[in-house]
Amino acid sequence: MQGVVESYDPATRRGVVLAEPDRTPVALGPGSLAGSIFRSLSPGQRIIFEVAQEDGAPCAVRVRVGSDGY
Repeated sequence: MQGVVESYDPATRRGVVLAEPDRTPVALGPGSLAGSIFRSLSPGQRIIFEVAQEDGAPCAVRVRVGSDGY
């Protein structure tokens, strides 16, 4: 799935990404960047991610840029 980062707090490693095409907010949890090339995210940044359920709510996981699996 693709989306745009709405917010990200590097201190807590939590944030929100707006999933396309309908801009549905999806939470970014503390482990969302594990295994990716990102150390932090910036508002407006376009990312690719997968959605998993965490406590009954959608959560972005496996965040990457899309080129060569990163």
